[in-house]
Amino acid sequence: MLIQANPKLPMRSKTATREYYTQQLGFTDVSAADYDGYLIVEKDNIQLHFFIHPTLDPKENYGQVYIRTNDVVSLYEALQSRNAAIHPGGQLTTQPWGQKEFSLLDPDHNLLTFGQSV
Repeated sequence: MLIQANPKLPMRSKTATREYYTQQLGFTDVSAADYDGYLIVEKDNIQLHFFIHPTLDPKENYGQVYIRTNDVVSLYEALQSRNAAIHPGGQLTTQPWGQKEFSLLDPDHNLLTFGQSV
């Protein structure tokens, strides 16, 4: 049986990725060991894994993950209070498919969409 998914996304800089996810989004670095090319961050029950990709062109990166939440409005407000940049086309909106959601791009243009059923 499937019990969990941990997306693996590309990063150009472990330092920049760690800073963004911990300082802007409130995740914690939970990497078991400090491997040069790998990072694991966690918030609540969500883990995101990152692998080093030094030649990644962010404008050509299509990494993305959809994260479900039980309080999308509070999360949106909390991230705004931390000055996390919301994707220009990803403001908090109720979508026709029954999700209230918003999106942001990390420093490597991995798209993070947070959503809640309405």
